[in-house]
Amino acid sequence: MNLSRPNANDATLSFTRSKNVVPMSGMCSRCVDGCRGNCEVFRSAFRGREVIYPGPFGRVTAGGDKDYPVDYSHLNIQGYAMGANGLPAGVAAGPDTAIFPAVNTETEYGWDLKVKMKVPIFTGALGSTEIARLNWEHFAIGAAISGVTLVCGENVCGIDPELELNKDGKISKSPELDRRISIYKKYHSGYGEILVQMNVEDTKLGVAEYVAEKHGLETIELKWGQGAKCIGGEIKVDSLERALELQRRGYIVTPDPSDLVIQAAYRDGAIKEFERHSRLGFVSEEGFLSEVERLRKLGFKRITLKTGAYSLRELAMAIKWGSKARIDLLTIDGAPGGTGMSPWRMMQEWGIPSIYIHSAAHSFCRKLAAKGERAPDLAFAGGFSSEDGVFKALALGAPHAKAVCMGRALMIPGMVGKNIGQWLEKDDLPKTVSAFGSSVEEIFVNYEAVKEQVGSDEIKNIPLGAIGIYSYSDRIKVGLQQLMAGARCFRVPSITRRELMSLTEECSKVTGIPYVMDAYMDEVESILNG
Repeated sequence: MNLSRPNANDATLSFTRSKNVVPMSGMCSRCVDGCRGNCEVFRSAFRGREVIYPGPFGRVTAGGDKDYPVDYSHLNIQGYAMGANGLPAGVAAGPDTAIFPAVNTETEYGWDLKVKMKVPIFTGALGSTEIARLNWEHFAIGAAISGVTLVCGENVCGIDPELELNKDGKISKSPELDRRISIYKKYHSGYGEILVQMNVEDTKLGVAEYVAEKHGLETIELKWGQGAKCIGGEIKVDSLERALELQRRGYIVTPDPSDLVIQAAYRDGAIKEFERHSRLGFVSEEGFLSEVERLRKLGFKRITLKTGAYSLRELAMAIKWGSKARIDLLTIDGAPGGTGMSPWRMMQEWGIPSIYIHSAAHSFCRKLAAKGERAPDLAFAGGFSSEDGVFKALALGAPHAKAVCMGRALMIPGMVGKNIGQWLEKDDLPKTVSAFGSSVEEIFVNYEAVKEQVGSDEIKNIPLGAIGIYSYSDRIKVGLQQLMAGARCFRVPSITRRELMSLTEECSKVTGIPYVMDAYMDEVESILNG
């Protein structure tokens, strides 16, 4: 079993010379004086802290590749030869009615005022990173026309170069956040929503007040963390002036740009970039309930919470306090996490892996239900990229799980679509794309569907990355319809934990899902003895 040894990984642009490495350290079993590199120890000797992060920073998304003892691949989906759950009222189940295109993949979340989505997926937090900023039109329009929720992540206002603060230090103008919200709203058609995420710095700056007063957003999200790291979010900047500006705004910036020694190293060309970090959050029951109440008084109709791969104690806090506060959605992110801005070893070695924390979440929700208490609606995050993963997550967390939050998987189609547009302009299509044609209409299988939805005049304003995300969402929808039909579940709420089996006894112990050779055994005995 590969447990992701340190010291060499494509994410950190490092590799080892020796064919044999020490299992614990990942170092070559024979380290030679004069080696020309390029393991992490080698690179760290002259680039130091830079090697902590995946690279090149700002141009990649990276996901942890640690192979855990149990993961979602250790679950399989049951298939049945009879029955049909979730068909419309009055429709009799049969070969002509229970067909996979009839499966309804819509889902909804919310305590009272629900939000519907066409497919049970939504984006991860697209916040202050360069990838999010540069690709925002593709991401936002793609989510809007796909009918899914878009999460605008933390620190967008805090790093806005044109940010204006009032005399109280609160936001009076943030053109970047205005741009992000307006793009999504322009193409929103009743499914999904845009919600803005808030961390410690965002709260201090008055992000909630700003989006409530200026944009009338109905939902805001509090953030406790994510599956990739246990510290506040960070970005990098390559300008000393920009680093000093962010430091003046109250962010933690390292190395310290106000230090004369650091400034000298920057002028020498040794220090090429600075990290801007958010602060660690501190939560308490009283403080959480008070903040939720404050946000409701500002006019927000829905409050959601995003939490990460913290200990089971923090998970219990999120579920129990979320129940008390009647929050509308709790997104639970598991390790190892995928991002372009987290310390690589933290991605690999920190936190509770997805299937473990999601299984615990279901168990905790059932404990509340047994006491007559309602748990919040759940969304699971942490490495999902295909329809089988979506189905398994919904089934594992049923009936509480309503959707899957996707990070890199919903970003990549946007970047691919954008790049296809650039390649077309340069007449430089790779063979992987040109095999399907040489025009937008030929290459994108969903081009006409998007055109039908937005109109013949508007289609010219739709960036190709948005069509990429629409196409990806459509793939998830159709694939999910097929899996759901095979499990005889024709609506998302019809999916139950009985639709899963564990392939190993260890997986069964972690998830509570029966081992494959035990599943449905009561029915088996009844049939054989009948």
